[in-house]
This record gives sequence, structure tokens and C-alpha cells, in this order.
Amino acid sequence: GDRTRPALHPLDWLGCALAGAASETGAIFRTHAAQQPRGAARVLLAGQHTAQTTAFANGAFGNVLEMDDVHREAILHPGPVVVPAALALATELDSTGAALLDAIIRGYEAEIRIGRAMGPAHYRQFHPTATCGPFGAVAAAASLLSLTAGQTTHALGNAGTQAGGVWQCRAEPVMTKQLHTARAAAQGLEAAQLAALGLSGPRYILEGPLGIFAGLAPDARPDRVLADPDAPWLIHATSFKPWPACRHCHPAIDAALALRDRAPPDAVATIEVASYADALTFCDRAEPRTTLEARFSLQHAVAVALAEGKPALHHFDPVAFPRFAALRARITAREEARFTAAYPARFGAAVTITLHDGMTHTVNIPDALGDPENPLPEADLLAKARMLMASAGVDAEPLIIASLALTEGASARHLNAVLPHAASPSPAFAGEDRDGGQPPETFAA
Repeated sequence: GDRTRPALHPLDWLGCALAGAASETGAIFRTHAAQQPRGAARVLLAGQHTAQTTAFANGAFGNVLEMDDVHREAILHPGPVVVPAALALATELDSTGAALLDAIIRGYEAEIRIGRAMGPAHYRQFHPTATCGPFGAVAAAASLLSLTAGQTTHALGNAGTQAGGVWQCRAEPVMTKQLHTARAAAQGLEAAQLAALGLSGPRYILEGPLGIFAGLAPDARPDRVLADPDAPWLIHATSFKPWPACRHCHPAIDAALALRDRAPPDAVATIEVASYADALTFCDRAEPRTTLEARFSLQHAVAVALAEGKPALHHFDPVAFPRFAALRARITAREEARFTAAYPARFGAAVTITLHDGMTHTVNIPDALGDPENPLPEADLLAKARMLMASAGVDAEPLIIASLALTEGASARHLNAVLPHAASPSPAFAGEDRDGGQPPETFAA
């Protein structure tokens, strides 16, 4: 099948991961990697290591900025788990670019299919990328290792038995989400490697009486695992994120951007954001105090979009917060039933501005930019990668060329060879603070 679009996902991950690796959180994982055995695969900004170490470290980096790809129905991020696991193993095995892309496609398929079966109650308590990510990493690794159907079943079972990732990290300003993605990538890779050596695992890990659905997903929808077997690969239904904020903020950002030419900010008396229930649960945060809180604030994201236009990394630095305080104070957020009814199949929002003269303007966004119904143009995706890599002090062009060359026969080692191995933390992260202030209420996908 066509591997052109799937090649954009590792490129998108690279931009997110390189910027994440240059952050405060990334520095911790780079230091940890430096203490591990050396090998053939490259940890971003930290040198060469074993596939296990590389999958773990690189698995952490891609989620730091909240700009990683996302599947709406499953409400999880395939890229920061599947791509680092697949790239690390493919480099170690000297796999072809075609084999790497096929592995990524299969990894996305497994993670998303299981994720969309978990149900809303699971999402309330667990981070789906943590619980379902190992299945994606297993499927990608099994593809590269040419595991038999039986070996793959064992590997999937052993990945599932390690499922975890409770959401307490949503309630505290901590770095645990990156540990979730790191662990998911490494666990899945390890389960596949062990299966290749003969380690058995539970066949009925999902539907068994003591399995995933029974233990972690009280309203699971098991039929969603195998539904629509002839549909296009689910990587094509995965969304790219253009803005450095939680995905739940994106439709509101898009609406605010569309309103910018209706009136200058000084003419605006009040701003109302209407969206689905989860958007408010996770992102109704009128006064962010840290970079992380700002990325999970509808009020801050909308204020930035109205005042400055397209949100950039520096807009979420605490140094910038005072510039948007007056505008944030005019913003209220509420749930709207039509958006909640459409969610999670569609991420929608509306923003209404009321001017001082009483005139109102409303923009409705049924699908966020980057969703399949509202796709992000490839030129914009490349611009995003360049911006993120530049924030880490990395020349983007060799990486863009090498990533896209995977579809033309270039090997995984060719991409690995051009990955950067040293950079200084970017000024974009100078204000990053995960520990200060009172804990936020919730942080999510």
C-alpha cells in the first residue's frame, strides 16, 4: 500500500521529540540514557545505545510539548510510542525503510484498535497511551522481527499484562506522562524480543475473566477491536496537532484564529468558549501558573490566538502570561451538548466574542485542524517540524530529507545516521516549571 503519508508520522514525531529532548524533562531522560550500555541506535541528543535504551528515552521525548499525533476515538497518542520502538529496532536490525514504515503502520493499527475498545470509563481513570501503547510497540516490533502469529499473540499478552498508567499525574505538576510513553515503547519492544526467544503470554489478555477489559475498562466495547476489517489503515485516521497545547484546546484555538479579523482585542468585551465535556474537564483553567498548565488552558490558548495569531512555543512560557491576563479574564468556558454528543469521533468547539458595542460574532469549528476532515497541509506539517527542530538548535533539512526517503528505499540506519546527538537546551524552555505553584486540576491527552 501507499507509505507516503505514514512517512509523515515519523517526521512529525522527530520534530516533537527533538524539541522535547532539549527540555528540562528531556534532559533527565538523556542523562538516564547516558548511564546505560552503548549500542547502534541513536537516542536523540544523547548518543548511541541499545534498542531498549533508545526506545525508552526517545519514547519520553515526543510527548513533552503536547504536539504529538492523536487518534480521536481511542483518545491516545500512537506516535511517541510506536515510532521510537520501531526506529530503534529497525536500526539494530538494519531494516529497510519499507519494513520500518510497515511496522509503524501495524503498530498504529494495534494501538488504536485496542484503544478505541477501552471505553469512556477507562479514560477517566487511566492514560490510554500508557495502557494501550505497549500493544502498538509490540505489533511494530513483531513486524520487524517477523514473529509468527503465535509468537505475536504471546508478545501482545505479555505487553497487556503490564498495562498501567493511572491518571494521578493529571492532578499534579509532574513529568509522569513522559514516563508513561517511555515505558510503553520499551515494554512493547521487550515483550516482542522475549516472544522471539520463546516466552509465552496470555492469549485472552483483553477479554479473559482476569484480563484488561475486566480489570481496567468497565464499559469496554470489545467489538471495536476487530470492527471494519476492510477499512483503510487507521494511521490515516490519526490527527496531526499544529499547536503546542492539549488537543482539547485545538478547536477553540481554530475558532479564535478565525475571529481575529472581526475585531481587535481591545474592542472585545467578553469571550465565550463552548465545547465538549472533556475539553472543560481537562482544560478549563483560567489562571495557568506553569508552562504545562498553560498548555492545558482553554482560556490561555484562546487569548493567545486572539491576541497574537497562531500559537507558538514561547506563548506558553510563564514570562508571557501577563501579556494575556486581561484577555483571559474576559473568557468563560461552558459545555455544549452538540459537541459532547459528537465527541470523541469529532473534536469541536465554538467561540463567541461580544464587542463593547453589543455586536457578537461566533465561529463554529466541528473538526480541529489536523483531523482527517480538516487536514493539515503537508507544507504546514513540514513547517511545524522545522520550527520544533529549530527550537532545539537542530538543522531540519537533513532529517526531513531522510524521513521522506524512507518511502524511496532508504534504510532505517540512513535515518538513524543523520539524527543529531548533541544540543543545548533551548531558550523556549527557560520558563518550563513542573514543580512550582499549586497542583493543577487535570492534565490529559
